[in-house]
Amino acid sequence: MEERSSKERLSEERSSEERLSEERPSEDRPSGDRPSGDRPSGDRPSGAPLLVLDRLTTRITTALGTVTPVDGVSLSLPRGGALGLVGESGSGKSMTAFSIMRLFPTAAARLAGGRVLFDGRDLTTLSDAEMRQVRGRHIAMVFQDPTTFLNPVLTVGEQVAEAWAMHHGWDGAWDRAVEALGLVGMPDPRETARRHPHELSGGMRQRAVIAQAIVCRPRLLIADEPTTALDVTIQAQILDLLRRLRADLGMALLLITHDLGVVAEMCETVAVMYAGQLVEVGPAEAVFGAPAHPYTQGLLSSAISVQQTQQITRAMEGSVPDLRDPPRGCRFHPRCPFVMPICTTDPPPMLAIGDTQTAACWLHDRSVQRPPVQDPPFPGARR
Repeated sequence: MEERSSKERLSEERSSEERLSEERPSEDRPSGDRPSGDRPSGDRPSGAPLLVLDRLTTRITTALGTVTPVDGVSLSLPRGGALGLVGESGSGKSMTAFSIMRLFPTAAARLAGGRVLFDGRDLTTLSDAEMRQVRGRHIAMVFQDPTTFLNPVLTVGEQVAEAWAMHHGWDGAWDRAVEALGLVGMPDPRETARRHPHELSGGMRQRAVIAQAIVCRPRLLIADEPTTALDVTIQAQILDLLRRLRADLGMALLLITHDLGVVAEMCETVAVMYAGQLVEVGPAEAVFGAPAHPYTQGLLSSAISVQQTQQITRAMEGSVPDLRDPPRGCRFHPRCPFVMPICTTDPPPMLAIGDTQTAACWLHDRSVQRPPVQDPPFPGARR
């Protein structure tokens, strides 16, 4: 039996108490219609956000010092919405996702403050056993490199079935796995389920990881660089797949990427992250059309399109700072072309830019005296 080896391993990990606490949905219930007992916190008003991060902070303590890769991050994601979290490598995007899931890549990392409200329930207060009931069942994550996160000795079907069995038991798990593989567009899903990861192409492995994430029909899917290392054609297919799954299953999507074009295509809201902190949040159309933070302006100026006729006169200099000793004040000030004295001493608050856009930049505080106007350092820059 294909799922036998995973079944034996999983049965040893799951305690009888956890199994009794799980409620298996009826087979004939539509996937989006869950009983109240299958929700993390009961029914919530339809207008309430599905996910709220409230000053979320994560620290990593090492022999070389303490790093805060997620520093006071506050965000909200509506039910069924899509939010893109963007920034350079090292900005803290993936660590934000790991903090939501409470799955850290190192034992030295820990939540140091703030709240993660999912459907009104604070996930930071849950026990490890309670959190295991949330992962996969209500919140699922697609990781960057499917080769790293797929077990090479188990078939793809066993691994997808295990994700279902973790919450609903093994009865029907194999059929659910085949169904999920078909949902993500696998050719001949029943035959593909019997294959091992090394027998699949890169795009098929990515689809297998997505199938593993959506087999329990979660309400929130976190996709961390889901198109990294894939060629352009396969990237487009994976993005189309995520868009279709979001529509078919009613999932909310938190998309983590450095590709601004992907975010513009996939997301209604954009959050820009730098050195562990959010620097700009707003509707995608507003942020891309009129970026308010100099860092966002620099990112957009670096994203050259084939239609772009304007030359870049000055690239964004420098790199993300060492978070063991971040700059005082605004963390972007050593790279900012508009730096003012206050930027080097005082961290800027999130300031409203119009009705829907916010940016953490002293340039938008009318009480701060600005330096004389200079030519913009890169196309699209504004003050």
